[in-house]
Amino acid sequence: MTVIAWVALVTILLIVIWLTALCVGRARRLDRLHVRTDGARAGLQSALARRAVVAGRVAAALAGAGHDVAALRAAAASVHAVGDGDREEAENVLSRRLTEIDRGSLDDALFSDLVDAEQLVILARRVHNDAVRDTLGLRSRRLVRWLRLAGTAPEPGYFEIADPEPAAARRSVA
Repeated sequence: MTVIAWVALVTILLIVIWLTALCVGRARRLDRLHVRTDGARAGLQSALARRAVVAGRVAAALAGAGHDVAALRAAAASVHAVGDGDREEAENVLSRRLTEIDRGSLDDALFSDLVDAEQLVILARRVHNDAVRDTLGLRSRRLVRWLRLAGTAPEPGYFEIADPEPAAARRSVA
């Protein structure tokens, strides 16, 4: 073999090694992003479940004080009963019901639990949607699409609910 043939062979070999390393790196990064998205989704579901439990406690506390809380109690119960497809709508209904209550009549501990649960939902939703954005961004790259580096992992989706208004976190004095 001539020197030119050896140089060409080494060059082709280096390009193949570089492309393989690039593909392996992208596949590992994509796998880590999918794991991160799954973890963020589990954290979001946990935060939503905690908020629903606190909403049930709020409904029970307000019912004892003579308030009409049937809509809040129904919204908190429906969150547990719906599937993943209808979860966003049920969570939005619960958010609306929580903004309608008189927070001034709640005791300090329950008010604090409610505000904490709502803030945790906001944070968990942002973390989840950031993870989904990063995952979808990498999945949309040409190399990942062409070589199908995402494998059989399902494409993650955003979780869109209305965040509670900041005024809803404050106590209203009746």
